[in-house]
Amino acid sequence: MMTTDTLADRLVDKSIEAFIMGLEIYNKPTIKYRIEGFSFFIINAWELMLKAKLLKDGKSIYFNDKPDRSLSVENVIRTIYTDKRQPLRINLEKIIELRNISTHFITEDYEAKYAPLFQAAVLNFTNELKRFHDKDVTEFIAQNFLTLSATYEPLTNEQIKIKYPPEIAEKLILQSNDLDLALDHNHSDKFAIDVRHNLFMVKKKEDADFLVKVDSSGSSPVKIVRELKDPAITHKYSHHQVVEAVNYRLKALNIDFEYVNAQSISRPFSTYTLDLFIKFYNVKSDGQFAYNHKTNVAGGPWTYSQQFVEFIVDEIKKDPDTIVESLQKSK
Repeated sequence: MMTTDTLADRLVDKSIEAFIMGLEIYNKPTIKYRIEGFSFFIINAWELMLKAKLLKDGKSIYFNDKPDRSLSVENVIRTIYTDKRQPLRINLEKIIELRNISTHFITEDYEAKYAPLFQAAVLNFTNELKRFHDKDVTEFIAQNFLTLSATYEPLTNEQIKIKYPPEIAEKLILQSNDLDLALDHNHSDKFAIDVRHNLFMVKKKEDADFLVKVDSSGSSPVKIVRELKDPAITHKYSHHQVVEAVNYRLKALNIDFEYVNAQSISRPFSTYTLDLFIKFYNVKSDGQFAYNHKTNVAGGPWTYSQQFVEFIVDEIKKDPDTIVESLQKSK
């Protein structure tokens, strides 16, 4: 009969194998399915490794009411990483979201979006494997293979709408915006390890690493970008994310805001109050606040700017006790 320690060791071995398979798929340039494939194998590697951790801690990896069914990876992650704001946990949850939609939506065009998350997940795995199981992954695969080879050619939202049917375009745009917001709010290398090239102009030619020209014409010009104006890029918040962002800002500013709904229950800022703001201020006609991606899907999708979030917070700050009542009277 297999002991708990033996089962845990076998899970760790399988975990390392899944991890290496993910790296091999991702770093092989001829495979177009590598984004989806990597997401499957890296999450499988994490699931097996963390379940082995639970076993070694004397905990069960099966549901109490269904002893023949093992815990899902989401259950295991929440059990071990209890802080939902932990960057490592958020990283895994975002990659799980990708894994779950990969069978329904084409995601290869989002390599530039996910590559920083993938790289963080790889290094997090090596660290946790060592911490939980005292295993050095470089004994199984060379160190240089831990650096992912990514193609950084992201599509713009307009290109997505041209390339994909409306339903898929809507999903990909909202997914992209969600990732951008997560990157904005999580600067830890446990969440994402960005790969970028920053160019700086110098006055002296001898101080330059390489030469470019600043021109609006020519085969390979470099332009000075002073202001980002594309609303498809600046308006990142979905309806639900506006609610979350407003509540976060209110809490950070120690603004006590609640309203009493029709059932006489006190409620925080919600989708209901957001809709009141949108209607009263005619937000969808204001390009500073709202943007319709016009994918021909009924109703949108609409996304909103950080400026709109701050506008709502400022209005609530002026009169938190009666603002909802005032908005309701205007209906």
